Amino acid sequence: MGIDVRQDDLSSSEVHSLISEHLSGMHSNSPPGHVNALVIKNLQAPSVTFWTAWVDGILSGCGALKELDPLTGEVKSMRTRPPFMRSGVGQAILDEIVRTAHQRGYSRLLLETGTGPAFEPAHRLYRRNGFEWSGVFGEYTATDFNVFMAKVIA
Repeated sequence: MGIDVRQDDLSSSEVHSLISEHLSGMHSNSPPGHVNALVIKNLQAPSVTFWTAWVDGILSGCGALKELDPLTGEVKSMRTRPPFMRSGVGQAILDEIVRTAHQRGYSRLLLETGTGPAFEPAHRLYRRNGFEWSGVFGEYTATDFNVFMAKVIA
């Protein structure tokens, strides 16, 4: 099974469906008012690069990198469709995000994600890839329903 990760402009209905699925999942696993996922319009902002992952021509996941400043990026919109969980899709997307951050000369990557059982696989993925627990950043507010992680880019 080969995973093809490509930069995407979010113009297809298939990708719109995946983003809707992602937002729905975030809302169903987070209390009201505690979802920080980006909608399509915000994913198309100039500061955001968005990728999709494809397995045998089937859209299997997505992820994005948002530039916070010239030395810092934020991982956003990581999603793997259920049939592709634990098949390397999330890792392939994260590899592309880290590779791009390194090419851009970022010194660190940050992320905010949820808490609870639905988010534990994401926490494991990030920890395996050198992300460590960190403090709140940007315009986020720390709550019982989110956590923050950071990775230094060598």
